[in-house]
Amino acid sequence: MPLHWKLVIDANDPHAQADFWATALGYVVEDNSALVDRLLALGQVPAAATVESHGRRAFRDLIAVRHPDDPYDETSGTGLGRRILFQRVPERKTDSSAKNRLHIDVHSGPGGRAAEVERLEGLGATVVRQVKEHGGEWTLMRDPERNEFCVA
Repeated sequence: MPLHWKLVIDANDPHAQADFWATALGYVVEDNSALVDRLLALGQVPAAATVESHGRRAFRDLIAVRHPDDPYDETSGTGLGRRILFQRVPERKTDSSAKNRLHIDVHSGPGGRAAEVERLEGLGATVVRQVKEHGGEWTLMRDPERNEFCVA
């Protein structure tokens, strides 16, 4: 059984962030519509707490992406392996010059960094700088909400 974990990332627009990272990593956006519909029918969730995303009902303030090969709970759509959950927070990242205390590294494979950086720029990421140190080379980038990540 794969390790069940999730990394939680604060976001202003969780669905846009989930779409970006699902495409960037080759993950899938979780389909929680069966759970959302069940909770709506039971009156446990107000309609205002939901949105339509990808043609299905989803929670407005959170959405996760998961590795496509990992198992998931078919009744809720929740991944049971490697996941990233994006949750809405009201505040924006306050200091864009401050380094994140945690970040994602995307490994492109031998000789593929430039193409991967270009692909991610096409998805809305921006290059901060190229880094060359004794330990290696990578590109420091920001996702659409300005969270730093590296492409090695």
